[in-house]
Amino acid sequence: MREVRGALAEVRGAWETAGAQFVKWRREPVVVQSVRSAAAATIAYVVAVRLSPEPAPLTAPLTALLVVQVTLYATLTTGIRRVNSVLAGVIIAIGFSVLVGLTWWSLALLILASLAVGHLVRVSEFVPEVAISAMLVLGVTRVGDTAWARVLETLIGAVVGLGCNLLFAPPVWVGAAGESIEDLARRVRQLLLRMGEEAAGRTPVAHATARLHEARRLDHDIVEVDAALKQAEDSLRLNPRVREGLLHRVVLRTGLDTLEICTVVLRVLARSLTDLAKAREPEPLFEAQTGAAVEQLLSEVADAVVSFAVLVTTDVSVSAESAESRLAAELTTAAATRDKLAGLLLEEVQRDARQWQLHGAVLTEVNRILDELDTEHRSRRLLEELDRCTREQRESWPRITRLRRRLHVPRQLRRKRNRRPAS
Repeated sequence: MREVRGALAEVRGAWETAGAQFVKWRREPVVVQSVRSAAAATIAYVVAVRLSPEPAPLTAPLTALLVVQVTLYATLTTGIRRVNSVLAGVIIAIGFSVLVGLTWWSLALLILASLAVGHLVRVSEFVPEVAISAMLVLGVTRVGDTAWARVLETLIGAVVGLGCNLLFAPPVWVGAAGESIEDLARRVRQLLLRMGEEAAGRTPVAHATARLHEARRLDHDIVEVDAALKQAEDSLRLNPRVREGLLHRVVLRTGLDTLEICTVVLRVLARSLTDLAKAREPEPLFEAQTGAAVEQLLSEVADAVVSFAVLVTTDVSVSAESAESRLAAELTTAAATRDKLAGLLLEEVQRDARQWQLHGAVLTEVNRILDELDTEHRSRRLLEELDRCTREQRESWPRITRLRRRLHVPRQLRRKRNRRPAS
């Protein structure tokens, strides 16, 4: 009986593991993109077989494959550019077929003209598609029929690709971007803890140099988080399921900017500790009491970095308030430890002033990280970024801005505004 129960428990655990893995795969951008693209391409081919005069209308699935993206915003923009590129190539091919036909020199002129027109119509990455469409249409005998068939297949692929994203709404990738930001904060925390432990004792130059290399590798992590954040920003645009998409984008973007500044300062801090290790070898970096204060301060700063990341990626207002309170308390504690460390460093410099520049640099760099994490500084940064984004939207779309104002302002209030100038 026990063996049966054990076997059932193992099976249940295997099913739970498989279910968790399946949920993880569903959230993977590569899996979502592959399934969505394959389905859209297949549907586009089935529709094109019935509507297109061509025996093998492969342009439709090719267009759907290129149009369908992970986010709705990318799908819309890609579909428009794709259709424009094909139409431009078809028009150029029709003109060349009427005037000169297909020869080696007309093919060269056709390619040059297509690439030039592609840049003029601003189809971005689909500039080669203009030349490809023109060559395929010019190389057949019945130019007119093939040209319109290619246009029809392109429209079918674009419509099917757009319909797939409208019917099966793409996910909002804010959660994935938030996880990337929190992972980056945890890596920063681990590095700060290791630096603090080594600063409290006798640190070999090789260890300090290794910490410097780790701080430099954080730049690659910033690039990966930035890519995830760009995908999240695209998923928030033109998404009917999202309210206050601009606010979400600004909160995440400013949070990543702050962490990026902290990583830069952390790299400078690691360089200062490395120079201090070279200058004081084989002695400890600091005296015993001062080293303990440095370790405590870096530990408190590490906790504040993680709390800041949690605050940035938290949506619920209650959780955000608790995260902000925790961050404020940790920053207050770290500021007190910083003041204590400043006094200890002053006493140490008065006794031995050989490395006073490096001691002052360590204190200054930690202070910069605390200033970047400060809640008031973040509030000002958010307001400035929101004002800038709102101003750019008003300048880019003045008519839409005026329409929104009219729709959001109540009728009675509009009547009062209209009466005031008359009075």
